[in-house]
Amino acid sequence: MANDLTLYTFATPNGFKASITLEELNLSYKTEKIDISKNIQKEPWFLEINPNGRIPAIKDGDFRVFESGAIMLYLVDKYDKEHKISYPHGSGDYYEMLSWLMFQMGGIGPMQGQANHFLAMAKVRSDYAIERYVTETKRLYSVLESRLASHDWLAGDKYTLADIANFAWVRGAPNLLIDLNEWPGVKKWVDRISAREGVQRGINVPPSTMTPEQIEGFFANMRNKIAAMENTDKH
Repeated sequence: MANDLTLYTFATPNGFKASITLEELNLSYKTEKIDISKNIQKEPWFLEINPNGRIPAIKDGDFRVFESGAIMLYLVDKYDKEHKISYPHGSGDYYEMLSWLMFQMGGIGPMQGQANHFLAMAKVRSDYAIERYVTETKRLYSVLESRLASHDWLAGDKYTLADIANFAWVRGAPNLLIDLNEWPGVKKWVDRISAREGVQRGINVPPSTMTPEQIEGFFANMRNKIAAMENTDKH
């Protein structure tokens, strides 16, 4: 099916949700890098595409879609007619897929995002916040394990949007010093997904300017900066 897709994105878990979906569907698209470190996403032209000033967003011709979950659902609704990474709308498996997608959007994304912020990006150190959000992230990984300990995929018997969405975040566990070996089913699932060609292409959109080792060092330096601060919690 012909398309005129443009992805506005940056190298974040939510950005990867969109780029992996595009790559798994073998769709042609243009990429506009939105450097969030420079607040490009807050510029007036981008707010016309996403009034919330966040990445990712897409345009399909003149039609806009923002919020990563909405983008994923739009892409499969319009372009995944063979249900390669989705299920027929209205089926039981469809709603199971949707449930795990919303689990990521309402759970793992916000909680792991906050864990990452307080552990590596905050301007002050809060041991309470670090413990709260890292602990909750681990609890959510245990929820994934409750499914993946006995199943290859989150919804039904195949790889879907549900897996893409959760994987895009869980793959970042090492940045939080979380060892996925604590959840063997999750670890095997991450390894399976990481080996997919579409995934390997998707996590390099936009192309990375750092090696994996440099990225690891970047996060380590940010964590160390927080660790060196005095705890600001009031007891």
